[in-house]
This record gives sequence, structure tokens and C-alpha cells, in this order.
Amino acid sequence: MRILACLTAALLGAALTLPHPPTAAAADDPSWQTCIGQTTAPGDRVTACTAVIDGKTETGKRLAGAYCNRGHGLTEKRELDAALADLNEAIKLNPDFACAYTNRGRVYGFKNDLDHAIADYDEAIRIDPGFAMAYNNRGDAWINKGDLDRALADLSLAIKYNPQLSTAYGNRGFVYYRKRDAAHAIADFTTEIKLEPNVLAYINRGNVYRDAEQLDRAAADYGEAVKLAPTDARGWRNRGLMRLFQGDNKGGIADYDKALQYDPADVYSWNNRGQAKLRLGDKKGAAADLRKALELQPDLKTAKEALARLGGG
Repeated sequence: MRILACLTAALLGAALTLPHPPTAAAADDPSWQTCIGQTTAPGDRVTACTAVIDGKTETGKRLAGAYCNRGHGLTEKRELDAALADLNEAIKLNPDFACAYTNRGRVYGFKNDLDHAIADYDEAIRIDPGFAMAYNNRGDAWINKGDLDRALADLSLAIKYNPQLSTAYGNRGFVYYRKRDAAHAIADFTTEIKLEPNVLAYINRGNVYRDAEQLDRAAADYGEAVKLAPTDARGWRNRGLMRLFQGDNKGGIADYDKALQYDPADVYSWNNRGQAKLRLGDKKGAAADLRKALELQPDLKTAKEALARLGGG
């Protein structure tokens, strides 16, 4: 689901206290501030942290922090091998750096090397037993390994240690969804939305409502996803499907029009819009959509059957 990155701004900002700081102290260095800034864009972070590292003004834990944060920026840019090298260096400089282990575990996670990812999260938790982010990320790794019970335990610990960690609720909600526990899944996605409304949370909760055949609530959640991200096809195509289920073919077609505008490679949007057009008697439009679906996925049975009924199969 979602694995979190760790930045070292708070840690490093309080790591050094000098009674008479020099004029060029790191705390006053714009490159340092950009390197550790919580909202710095990945490319800017890489550039700023590189300036700190190449400037050779920092040693020990501060230099480790610069490597760790540059590793974070490189991870966000999906330059994973370079990120791994930086995080290895951060750990070499500061072997008790829980944040660096968590970030390196995240890189391994993106590389689908889940055993190494879990080993790094284990080490981060050994160093800092209350590190909620490490529990969240290890829980994500367990999800990807298919061990839902271990994932549930870790995500519950993440929430215990940081009840405001919205992503942990989202990840745990997904585990409950996979376990067919709709009530707990809805509760967790609802808490995530209260803490940090986001597209994926609304879609995930909408999916639970959909599977529970609460179609109005599902459509409402997909509609919220559309409001939050009107250029994201996921909200449109999910709400379009709910409208088709409810017999609103015109509304469904309108939503699929938007979905295909933003994601023209989605085979199911072409197929479903074609099926809706067929129900409304638009045979020419239906045939065009169904052919497009089959162009994208030649073995799609529903599109083949519908096109055959139209005499175009």
C-alpha cells in the first residue's frame, strides 16, 4: 500500500548545541536548511544535500543526515541504486541511525526485495522501539509478502505509537478489507480520511461499500475522490461503474468519458462505456468502444460477446 519516508530535520536540528556557533554554522547554511526541509522537492533536496556533502563542512551524525536525506530525494526520483549507496553511507557513518535504516528498507521495498526491507525495519525498531513509521513500513512489507496477520500486528503498533499516522490507518484498513472485515476496514479508512483526506482513502472506502452493495455510499466516496483529484481517472471510472450498477447509463457514460480523457489505456473503461452505449441503443458508439477494448485486451470475453451480438465480432 504505502511506505513512508523518514526525514531527519527534527533530529538533526536538535543534534548540536554550540555555546558560540561560528558564522558559517550549518544551521545558517541555506543548502543545509533545504537539505533537511520537510517540504523540499526531491530534486532540490538532492542538489542541496549534495552541496552539503561536497562542501566537506559536516562530519559524523550531520554528514550521515545529509546522506540520508539525499537518499530520500533519490528514492522519490526512483534512482534506487544511487539512493541505496547514500543510505549505506549514512548507516556506515552512524550505525544507530534508525531513520536511515527505515529509508533503506523503503528502497528495498521499491526493489521488491522484501526480506532485506524487513531486516532494515527490524533494525530500526531495535534501535527505536517506538518508531511508528518503521512499524507501518514493515506492515506494508508483510502485506506484500501475503502475511496479513503480521501486517495487522505491525500496523496496530504503528497506530499505538502514533495515533495521528494517517497512512497506518489506511494500510490497516486495506488489511481488514483483505480479511473480509468490512466494519473494521470502513472504520480505519474513515479515520484516515478525518486525519488526511486523500484520493486513495476515498477509493478504498468506496470499494468496501461497493463490495457490501452499499452503492450510494460507494458512489459518494468515489465522487469525493473526483473532487479531490479531478484529473485522476480512478474516481471517475469507479463512480461510473456505480452509476451503471444503479441503472444510470447516461451518468455512467459521462463518468467514463472523463475517465478515458485522463487514462485512455484503461481497457475496462472502454468496455464498460461500450456496454452502456449498447443498452442505450447507440450501436455504432458501442461497437467503436468495444473494438478499442479488444485492441487493448484481445481476450476480453465480455467485449467479444457484446461485439458478436452487434454483428461485428
